[in-house]
Amino acid sequence: MVINDAIQLTVTITLFVLSYILFKINVSFCCFFILVAVFTTRNTPVNLASMAIERYIAICEPLRYAQICTVRRTYMVIGLIWFMCVAPDITDLFVTLATESLRFFHQSVFCLRQNIFKDPILAHKRLAFDIIYFSCVFLVLVFTYLRILFAARALSTQKMSAQKARNTILLHGAQLAMCMLSYISPSVEVVLRFIFPGRVLEIRFANYLIVYILPRFLSPIIYGVRDKKFRKYLKMHLMSCRRGGTAQKVTPVDEGNF
Repeated sequence: MVINDAIQLTVTITLFVLSYILFKINVSFCCFFILVAVFTTRNTPVNLASMAIERYIAICEPLRYAQICTVRRTYMVIGLIWFMCVAPDITDLFVTLATESLRFFHQSVFCLRQNIFKDPILAHKRLAFDIIYFSCVFLVLVFTYLRILFAARALSTQKMSAQKARNTILLHGAQLAMCMLSYISPSVEVVLRFIFPGRVLEIRFANYLIVYILPRFLSPIIYGVRDKKFRKYLKMHLMSCRRGGTAQKVTPVDEGNF
């Protein structure tokens, strides 16, 4: 998840900066940036579903957890996730290669997905796959959340861990909802451009922050700040920064006490 989000943010930030500096870039480079951004963006909800299933197994099937969630199977799941996310969208490139002339790939365009993959059938295909992927992920999150909720009520010995897993899946749901903003963002951007015609760059920047940055901002909160040990050391370092970054000296009396 961290590697995927790092790649996604790096590529989208690079593309965003290039669009401001150069405005138009070569179609071949744009294809690369767009495809990598699409692959990693589609990866996020599928990663959320797989992690929710892992939490469900840990809470509801604790005796079989070590048998099911092995390192080898984890690598297999990661490979399956990438295949599921790459396969539908790589066909856009094949269709474009078949329908466009070689001259098209030497041109310079404003790097948007609809400017590269222009076939109307591809837009309908993307919409269908987006609905399928996000519907499946939503159902997985609801199922795992309900099962963990029932387990938390039934098993008092695992109540704290089950509640933590339930809260994690709730945050996954919030992250998924924010990722789904990418569906309505093009329509909202068109409306805002009509209302504020002179604020195109500001609208694009705000859209980028809300749709691409904020959902990834939840990951360090889910897996960092909520962890007790990490929170303890984070608080300690923040307190040391407030004091000017200087560590407190230990007196000889304290040394003797140690």
